Amino acid sequence: MTATEQERYAPGTHPSLPPPAATTGVIGWMRANLFSSPLNVLLTVLSVGILVYIIPPLIEWAFLDATWLGTTREPCNTAEGADKEGACWTIVNARFAQYMYGFYPADERWRVNLAFLLLFGSIFALLLDGVPYKKWIAVFLFVIYPFVGFALFYGGMFGLEEVETRLWGGLMLTLIIATVGIVTSVPFGILLALGRRSDLPIIRMMCVTFIEFVRAVPLITVLFMSSVMLPLFLPVGVNFDKLMRAVVGFALFAAAYMAEVVRGGLQAIPRGQYEGAKALGLGYWKMMGLIVLPQALRIVIPGMVNTFIGLFKDTSLVLIIGLYDLLGIVQASTHDAQWRGLAKEAYAFAAATYFVFCFAMSRYSMYLERKLHTGHKR
Repeated sequence: MTATEQERYAPGTHPSLPPPAATTGVIGWMRANLFSSPLNVLLTVLSVGILVYIIPPLIEWAFLDATWLGTTREPCNTAEGADKEGACWTIVNARFAQYMYGFYPADERWRVNLAFLLLFGSIFALLLDGVPYKKWIAVFLFVIYPFVGFALFYGGMFGLEEVETRLWGGLMLTLIIATVGIVTSVPFGILLALGRRSDLPIIRMMCVTFIEFVRAVPLITVLFMSSVMLPLFLPVGVNFDKLMRAVVGFALFAAAYMAEVVRGGLQAIPRGQYEGAKALGLGYWKMMGLIVLPQALRIVIPGMVNTFIGLFKDTSLVLIIGLYDLLGIVQASTHDAQWRGLAKEAYAFAAATYFVFCFAMSRYSMYLERKLHTGHKR
């Protein structure tokens, strides 16, 4: 017997035993999270009962008894389909192109596909680890792509047919408004947050006034004012595109909320960080850009992504100013006499689409929090 084994089995000592099976693995997790107290046992049983009551009929309606093939309502009205009480997904098949592109000309939709391929390809290249030349990808995405995207979407140059914004719609319009609103609201929100904490009274007052005014009114009011009231104050003959007015309204509205999120992160930074940066001889902008803001933005990642998700879902409000986003197109399709009574299927498709994008943003936010974690989490 070795010396280590002699020490291990010395009189008065015992070898380490594995933890009880009931405290590890799936059983241990269930005991700790689902059955740790009588109240939790009751809540678990009630939750399972509700899920058993809801999920099987939902699966049966959405998948097992559903009608999938066809571009008209006829397959749902046949003898075989009439015996089923499932969903009639043929409305999605028939209107899918409209849900994606709105009224964009069919022969020009390749431009939309190419524009979004470049956009999402650049975004994924920036977000994924190990991709080289990220600096140049960022330059392309934030400097060059806005002009390329506008040329592809709108046309009127380089031999491309002009497509007016009144024909834009569906998921395409939702993504355009959300992307432009998110990208522009972040820098404006940071500047507003810095201005609200400024030592200059005029700058601080202007930023506070803007933030509090915008946050005091609903987004629907901002859209209504930008679409209906703003043209009344412009000179005769001067007008702006309705979509551009809506995008500006979204960006300014989101910037006000983003400013408060960033301000919370700035206030969470210990004062010693500011003092240390000043002791190194850094000026205000270098102190903010190199020391304070990187830490503040890392802290407020959940709040920023929450604002992004809210902005993405709020794009459905553009329907009130005559722009048909994804939800607007879905709602319009249910008013067609041919598809009357199939609103559940159309709205379910819209809900699933919104869920995919919002869930993706949420999951990447959680990944980013874990990646940037530096030991402050308790």
